[in-house]
Amino acid sequence: MNKNSMPRRKKWLVAGGIALLILAILTGAFFWYVSDYYRAEDAALEVLAQDRGITVQDNLTILSPTYPTDTAIIFYPGAKVEAEAYLPLLDQIRQTGVACILVHMPFHMAIFDANAAESVIDQFPEYQHWYIAGHSMGGAMASQFASDHPDLVDGLILMGAYIYGDCPAEDTLTIYGSLNQSVEDNIGYTENIVEIEGGNHAQFGNYGPQKGDLPAAISAEEQQKQTVEAIEAFLADTKG
Repeated sequence: MNKNSMPRRKKWLVAGGIALLILAILTGAFFWYVSDYYRAEDAALEVLAQDRGITVQDNLTILSPTYPTDTAIIFYPGAKVEAEAYLPLLDQIRQTGVACILVHMPFHMAIFDANAAESVIDQFPEYQHWYIAGHSMGGAMASQFASDHPDLVDGLILMGAYIYGDCPAEDTLTIYGSLNQSVEDNIGYTENIVEIEGGNHAQFGNYGPQKGDLPAAISAEEQQKQTVEAIEAFLADTKG
């Protein structure tokens, strides 16, 4: 046996062991990070418990209007937010006659399945008009999907987010709270922008205060009510 082979083998074993240790640490850090997410408040979970036209199918929660519709909104939640937190908002939207399909993202982060809307559209051929919406990072990923698949969606709806990618501003509704200055600072267009006075970043959902977010000057109910009104007007305009 070559006298130099043993030292080399030991070096490889040591290097391999270090690589596995680093991988284990990174994996542990990742799972620790994604396990610390914002939970849906009781008010949001109560919507699901009522079971009025709401069904759960795999990674989707489907909110259907009480009468037939040809229009549906696919919704991407914000990063590290439990999807159910958006049920109060989506329940109000579906009461305007629009189906809402809430996507439960891997690890509560839309960045891991930005193209989820494509399979959603394939599963529900009964809808002819599709819109994609999202909050915060979910909005960024919804914007990316709309930019990459302009033939699949009629419009984009952003909440606490701004256009990411090549999406026409005239086909996009941007809604943000006046206390969410970081969003306002990044909007470089003027069409279809709704600023909710006294609103903040988190109150599009029901998951409590968010780190770094200013306390809102209005209730979550009021912020979501104004959001629904803006969405209803936008859909009426874009559908002609």
